[in-house]
Amino acid sequence: MFDYSSAHWVSFFIAAFLLNVAPGPDFAFILSHTVKGGKRAGAAAMFGIWTGAFGHVVLAALGLSAIIAASATVFAMVKWVGVAYLLWLGVQALRSQGDALDIAEGGPSASLFAVYRQGALIDLFNPKVATFFLAFLPQFVEPGAGPAWMQLLLHGTLIIAVAALVEPPLIFVGDRLTGRLRESRRLRVWLDRTLGGVLVGLGLRLAVSER
Repeated sequence: MFDYSSAHWVSFFIAAFLLNVAPGPDFAFILSHTVKGGKRAGAAAMFGIWTGAFGHVVLAALGLSAIIAASATVFAMVKWVGVAYLLWLGVQALRSQGDALDIAEGGPSASLFAVYRQGALIDLFNPKVATFFLAFLPQFVEPGAGPAWMQLLLHGTLIIAVAALVEPPLIFVGDRLTGRLRESRRLRVWLDRTLGGVLVGLGLRLAVSER
């Protein structure tokens, strides 16, 4: 089981690395929370994104992603729930007075969990992620290497493992560059505006996306 050639692993990990280093909505969400709330908020956002991504990996392995990709009605339902959630989060941040993510070192864990939950739900409610995994993962399913669903689960999990090597440095660099800036109340208001703008932008991008 899971008997793959060296060429298989080389091509897979190159593809997984390139996918993870390409700037996208996940990077924008993680970096925005890092800039606003520091490395703890960035880490919470990152773990939330990974949780949502793993949820899509499980759905792909179980075949449920195929239903989302094939059904225009289901795709639209999931998409518009995601759009509404992103826009709601964005408007909340735009209306705040610098306290949309008031997390200092040793701050309330409830706030960090809220960021984690946002990341997980944003990823889970994005049908484009489901479609991506459904299109990408089957390319690495090899006949005779094991049940297809197990191969899908393995490769999907490894994509997230590659993300675990790529994304944490983004958090530490972002925190280092913006640590002093967060001490300014006025700047915190603008950071909230920036975070809100990113979330609204992600919502609008999802709204205009097609299957």
